[in-house]
Amino acid sequence: MPEPESRELRDASGPLAGSTALVTGGARRIGRAIALQLAASGANVAITYRNSQPEAEETVRALAAFDVDAFAVRTDLTDAESIRQSVSAVIEEFGRLDILVNNAGLFEAAALEEITPEQWDRMFASNTRAPFLMAQAAVPYLRATRGRGGRIVNIGSLGGSHPWATHAHYCASKAALHMLSQTMAKTWAPEVSVNCVVPGMIVQGIDAQGGIDPAYAHFAEKTPMRRNGTPEDVAAAVLFFATCPHFITGQLLAVDGGLGL
Repeated sequence: MPEPESRELRDASGPLAGSTALVTGGARRIGRAIALQLAASGANVAITYRNSQPEAEETVRALAAFDVDAFAVRTDLTDAESIRQSVSAVIEEFGRLDILVNNAGLFEAAALEEITPEQWDRMFASNTRAPFLMAQAAVPYLRATRGRGGRIVNIGSLGGSHPWATHAHYCASKAALHMLSQTMAKTWAPEVSVNCVVPGMIVQGIDAQGGIDPAYAHFAEKTPMRRNGTPEDVAAAVLFFATCPHFITGQLLAVDGGLGL
Protein backbone atom coordinates (compact mmCIF):
# COMPACT_ATOMS: atom_id res chain seq x y z
CA MET A 1 0.00 0.00 0.00
CA PRO A 2 1.64 3.29 -1.05
CA GLU A 3 2.05 5.86 1.69
CA PRO A 4 0.35 9.24 1.21
CA GLU A 5 2.36 12.05 -0.34
CA SER A 6 -0.09 14.81 0.54
CA ARG A 7 -3.29 15.47 2.47
CA GLU A 8 -5.26 15.14 -0.77
CA LEU A 9 -4.43 11.42 -0.85
CA ARG A 10 -5.80 10.76 2.63
CA ASP A 11 -9.24 9.19 2.87
CA ALA A 12 -11.14 9.83 6.09
CA SER A 13 -14.37 8.42 4.68
CA GLY A 14 -13.24 5.01 3.45
CA PRO A 15 -15.11 1.74 3.95
CA LEU A 16 -13.57 1.25 7.41
CA ALA A 17 -14.07 4.82 8.67
CA GLY A 18 -14.87 4.84 12.38
CA SER A 19 -13.60 1.32 13.02
CA THR A 20 -10.51 0.15 14.92
CA ALA A 21 -8.14 -2.57 13.76
CA LEU A 22 -5.38 -4.36 15.66
CA VAL A 23 -2.58 -5.90 13.60
CA THR A 24 -0.04 -8.11 15.35
CA GLY A 25 3.50 -7.73 14.10
CA GLY A 26 2.42 -4.61 12.26
CA ALA A 27 5.72 -2.72 12.40
CA ARG A 28 7.39 -4.40 9.44
CA ARG A 29 6.95 -6.37 6.26
CA ILE A 30 3.54 -7.90 5.58
CA GLY A 31 2.12 -6.60 8.85
CA ARG A 32 3.08 -3.04 7.97
CA ALA A 33 1.47 -3.34 4.53
CA ILE A 34 -1.72 -4.63 6.14
CA ALA A 35 -1.77 -1.82 8.69
CA LEU A 36 -1.25 0.80 5.97
CA GLN A 37 -4.00 -0.70 3.82
CA LEU A 38 -6.48 -0.61 6.70
CA ALA A 39 -5.53 2.96 7.59
CA ALA A 40 -5.89 4.03 3.96
CA SER A 41 -9.42 2.61 4.13
CA GLY A 42 -10.28 4.79 7.11
CA ALA A 43 -9.62 2.53 10.11
CA ASN A 44 -7.82 3.63 13.24
CA VAL A 45 -4.99 1.12 13.62
CA ALA A 46 -3.08 -0.35 16.54
CA ILE A 47 -0.03 -2.51 15.92
CA THR A 48 1.95 -4.80 18.18
CA TYR A 49 5.70 -5.17 18.16
CA ARG A 50 8.28 -6.82 20.39
CA ASN A 51 11.86 -5.98 19.38
CA SER A 52 11.28 -3.50 16.57
CA GLN A 53 10.43 -0.27 18.39
CA PRO A 54 12.08 2.10 15.85
CA GLU A 55 10.18 0.45 12.99
CA ALA A 56 6.96 0.53 15.04
CA GLU A 57 7.35 4.24 15.72
CA GLU A 58 8.00 4.94 12.04
CA THR A 59 4.99 2.86 11.03
CA VAL A 60 2.76 4.75 13.46
CA ARG A 61 3.85 8.00 11.81
CA ALA A 62 3.05 6.56 8.39
CA LEU A 63 -0.37 5.40 9.59
CA ALA A 64 -1.18 8.78 11.13
CA ALA A 65 -0.48 10.41 7.76
CA PHE A 66 -3.80 8.92 6.60
CA ASP A 67 -5.61 11.17 9.11
CA VAL A 68 -6.46 8.23 11.35
CA ASP A 69 -5.42 7.52 14.91
CA ALA A 70 -2.52 5.09 15.28
CA PHE A 71 -0.99 3.36 18.26
CA ALA A 72 1.81 0.83 18.88
CA VAL A 73 1.96 -1.44 21.90
CA ARG A 74 4.88 -3.65 22.87
CA THR A 75 3.62 -7.21 23.24
CA ASP A 76 5.16 -10.56 24.05
CA LEU A 77 2.91 -12.85 22.02
CA THR A 78 4.21 -15.89 23.89
CA ASP A 79 2.83 -14.51 27.16
CA ALA A 80 -0.92 -14.65 27.80
CA GLU A 81 -0.87 -11.78 30.31
CA SER A 82 1.06 -9.52 27.93
CA ILE A 83 -1.55 -10.24 25.26
CA ARG A 84 -4.44 -9.42 27.60
CA GLN A 85 -2.76 -6.19 28.69
CA SER A 86 -2.15 -5.17 25.08
CA VAL A 87 -5.77 -5.73 24.08
CA SER A 88 -6.86 -3.73 27.13
CA ALA A 89 -4.48 -0.94 26.10
CA VAL A 90 -6.04 -0.82 22.63
CA ILE A 91 -9.53 -0.61 24.12
CA GLU A 92 -8.40 2.12 26.49
CA GLU A 93 -6.87 4.05 23.59
CA PHE A 94 -9.69 3.65 21.04
CA GLY A 95 -12.74 2.56 23.01
CA ARG A 96 -13.59 -0.28 20.65
CA LEU A 97 -12.14 -3.08 18.54
CA ASP A 98 -13.68 -4.12 15.24
CA ILE A 99 -10.95 -6.02 13.39
CA LEU A 100 -8.17 -8.29 14.63
CA VAL A 101 -5.47 -9.37 12.19
CA ASN A 102 -3.25 -12.14 13.53
CA ASN A 103 -0.25 -11.51 11.31
CA ALA A 104 2.81 -12.06 13.52
CA GLY A 105 4.51 -15.39 12.97
CA LEU A 106 7.74 -17.33 12.80
CA PHE A 107 9.27 -18.87 9.68
CA GLU A 108 12.17 -21.31 9.80
CA ALA A 109 13.65 -24.07 7.67
CA ALA A 110 15.01 -27.22 9.26
CA ALA A 111 15.48 -30.86 8.33
CA LEU A 112 12.67 -32.89 9.86
CA GLU A 113 15.00 -35.28 11.69
CA GLU A 114 16.93 -32.35 13.17
CA ILE A 115 14.03 -30.29 14.56
CA THR A 116 14.42 -30.00 18.32
CA PRO A 117 11.51 -29.98 20.79
CA GLU A 118 12.41 -26.36 21.55
CA GLN A 119 12.14 -25.40 17.86
CA TRP A 120 8.82 -27.22 17.57
CA ASP A 121 7.38 -25.53 20.65
CA ARG A 122 8.64 -22.09 19.62
CA MET A 123 7.03 -22.45 16.19
CA PHE A 124 3.65 -23.44 17.59
CA ALA A 125 3.84 -20.77 20.29
CA SER A 126 4.25 -18.11 17.63
CA ASN A 127 2.07 -19.38 14.81
CA THR A 128 -0.80 -21.15 16.57
CA ARG A 129 -0.89 -20.42 20.29
CA ALA A 130 -0.43 -16.64 19.94
CA PRO A 131 -3.31 -16.16 17.47
CA PHE A 132 -5.50 -18.31 19.75
CA LEU A 133 -4.65 -16.24 22.83
CA MET A 134 -4.99 -12.94 20.99
CA ALA A 135 -8.39 -13.90 19.56
CA GLN A 136 -9.55 -15.18 22.93
CA ALA A 137 -8.62 -11.87 24.56
CA ALA A 138 -10.19 -9.78 21.78
CA VAL A 139 -13.44 -11.64 21.15
CA PRO A 140 -15.51 -10.00 23.93
CA TYR A 141 -14.84 -6.62 22.31
CA LEU A 142 -15.32 -7.92 18.77
CA ARG A 143 -18.69 -9.34 19.77
CA ALA A 144 -19.72 -5.96 21.12
CA THR A 145 -18.70 -4.00 18.04
CA ARG A 146 -21.30 -1.90 16.31
CA GLY A 147 -22.01 -1.69 12.62
CA ARG A 148 -20.44 -4.21 10.25
CA GLY A 149 -19.74 -6.88 12.90
CA GLY A 150 -16.50 -8.06 14.46
CA ARG A 151 -13.85 -9.53 12.17
CA ILE A 152 -10.84 -11.77 12.75
CA VAL A 153 -8.40 -12.34 9.89
CA ASN A 154 -5.64 -14.85 10.48
CA ILE A 155 -2.58 -15.05 8.25
CA GLY A 156 -1.94 -18.67 7.34
CA SER A 157 0.40 -20.03 4.69
CA LEU A 158 0.48 -22.17 1.58
CA GLY A 159 2.72 -24.36 3.75
CA GLY A 160 -0.29 -25.09 5.93
CA SER A 161 -2.03 -26.66 2.95
CA HIS A 162 0.95 -28.23 1.14
CA PRO A 163 3.76 -30.18 2.82
CA TRP A 164 7.23 -28.66 2.53
CA ALA A 165 9.90 -31.21 3.37
CA THR A 166 12.27 -28.69 4.96
CA HIS A 167 9.61 -26.85 6.99
CA ALA A 168 7.70 -29.56 8.86
CA HIS A 169 7.20 -27.62 12.10
CA TYR A 170 6.21 -24.47 10.20
CA CYS A 171 3.75 -26.33 7.95
CA ALA A 172 2.18 -28.13 10.89
CA SER A 173 1.76 -24.89 12.86
CA LYS A 174 0.07 -23.14 9.93
CA ALA A 175 -2.15 -26.15 9.20
CA ALA A 176 -3.27 -25.94 12.82
CA LEU A 177 -3.98 -22.23 12.37
CA HIS A 178 -6.13 -22.96 9.32
CA MET A 179 -8.25 -25.39 11.34
CA LEU A 180 -8.31 -23.02 14.30
CA SER A 181 -9.65 -20.29 12.02
CA GLN A 182 -12.55 -22.45 10.92
CA THR A 183 -13.25 -23.57 14.49
CA MET A 184 -13.30 -19.94 15.63
CA ALA A 185 -15.67 -19.10 12.77
CA LYS A 186 -18.13 -21.78 13.82
CA THR A 187 -17.86 -20.99 17.53
CA TRP A 188 -18.07 -17.20 17.46
CA ALA A 189 -20.76 -16.78 14.83
CA PRO A 190 -22.97 -14.88 14.34
CA GLU A 191 -21.34 -11.89 16.06
CA VAL A 192 -17.81 -12.40 14.70
CA SER A 193 -16.67 -13.57 11.28
CA VAL A 194 -13.33 -15.36 11.09
CA ASN A 195 -11.35 -15.97 7.91
CA CYS A 196 -7.80 -16.83 6.94
CA VAL A 197 -5.55 -15.41 4.23
CA VAL A 198 -3.15 -18.04 2.88
CA PRO A 199 -0.12 -16.42 1.19
CA GLY A 200 2.19 -18.26 -1.16
CA MET A 201 5.67 -16.98 -2.02
CA ILE A 202 5.76 -13.36 -0.93
CA VAL A 203 8.78 -11.17 -1.70
CA GLN A 204 9.14 -8.98 1.37
CA GLY A 205 12.28 -6.97 0.73
CA ILE A 206 15.75 -6.69 -0.71
CA ASP A 207 19.02 -8.28 0.28
CA ALA A 208 22.13 -6.55 1.61
CA GLN A 209 23.26 -5.81 -1.94
CA GLY A 210 20.03 -4.05 -2.75
CA GLY A 211 18.49 -6.73 -4.96
CA ILE A 212 15.91 -9.47 -4.75
CA ASP A 213 17.18 -12.88 -3.67
CA PRO A 214 17.70 -14.95 -6.87
CA ALA A 215 15.96 -17.88 -5.18
CA TYR A 216 12.66 -16.06 -5.65
CA ALA A 217 13.01 -16.34 -9.44
CA HIS A 218 12.60 -20.10 -9.17
CA PHE A 219 9.22 -19.73 -7.50
CA ALA A 220 8.06 -17.08 -9.96
CA GLU A 221 8.77 -19.49 -12.81
CA LYS A 222 6.63 -22.16 -11.11
CA THR A 223 3.75 -19.75 -10.47
CA PRO A 224 1.01 -19.55 -13.12
CA MET A 225 0.85 -15.77 -12.74
CA ARG A 226 4.60 -15.68 -13.49
CA ARG A 227 5.52 -13.57 -10.49
CA ASN A 228 5.85 -13.80 -6.74
CA GLY A 229 3.43 -12.09 -4.44
CA THR A 230 3.93 -8.83 -2.59
CA PRO A 231 2.91 -7.68 0.89
CA GLU A 232 0.36 -5.46 -0.82
CA ASP A 233 -1.28 -8.53 -2.38
CA VAL A 234 -1.75 -9.98 1.09
CA ALA A 235 -2.98 -6.66 2.45
CA ALA A 236 -5.62 -6.46 -0.28
CA ALA A 237 -6.93 -9.88 0.71
CA VAL A 238 -7.10 -8.80 4.36
CA LEU A 239 -9.03 -5.70 3.32
CA PHE A 240 -11.49 -7.93 1.46
CA PHE A 241 -12.25 -9.91 4.61
CA ALA A 242 -12.43 -6.70 6.64
CA THR A 243 -15.07 -5.20 4.33
CA CYS A 244 -16.87 -8.12 2.70
CA PRO A 245 -20.33 -9.29 3.78
CA HIS A 246 -20.24 -10.53 7.37
CA PHE A 247 -21.95 -13.67 6.09
CA ILE A 248 -18.59 -14.79 4.65
CA THR A 249 -16.84 -16.74 7.39
CA GLY A 250 -14.61 -19.78 7.86
CA GLN A 251 -12.88 -19.29 4.52
CA LEU A 252 -9.27 -19.89 3.51
CA LEU A 253 -8.25 -17.51 0.72
CA ALA A 254 -5.06 -18.43 -1.16
CA VAL A 255 -2.98 -15.46 -2.29
CA ASP A 256 -0.38 -17.38 -4.26
CA GLY A 257 -0.75 -16.59 -7.96
CA GLY A 258 -1.81 -20.19 -8.50
CA LEU A 259 1.38 -21.70 -7.04
CA GLY A 260 -0.66 -24.17 -4.97
CA LEU A 261 -2.60 -25.54 -7.95
